[in-house]
Amino acid sequence: MTQMRVSEAAELLGVSTDTVRRAIETGRLPSRKDGSGRAVVEGADVAALAQEQAHPAEVGAVGASSPRNQLRGVVTRIVSDSVMSQVDIQAGPFRLVSLLSTEAVREMDLQVGSVAIATVKATNVSVGVPA
Repeated sequence: MTQMRVSEAAELLGVSTDTVRRAIETGRLPSRKDGSGRAVVEGADVAALAQEQAHPAEVGAVGASSPRNQLRGVVTRIVSDSVMSQVDIQAGPFRLVSLLSTEAVREMDLQVGSVAIATVKATNVSVGVPA
């Protein structure tokens, strides 16, 4: 499973590290200590919290856009068959859905809880993993 530090979870959720720590303290986000004694959380738990707190804005008019539109988020769902996969990404309050080959999902080792970057151009959403 994908694990991440509190600071990375905060960045992906669009909140402060203090907010993530409070979620851990109140039991909304399970954590454990890594080998260095720092709190880490499972990516799948961050994905669940992202979906829980998402409040998407109403769809309105779209301003200018370009292929440089990138949203970093966490994979919340993958549905695959032998050829194609549907990958859902929660990027802050935004849910993005991409259809890509199952081969690509395997090559990128995408799993629920993985950090992913969705690049949006026209009607296509491309998925990559951070370097």
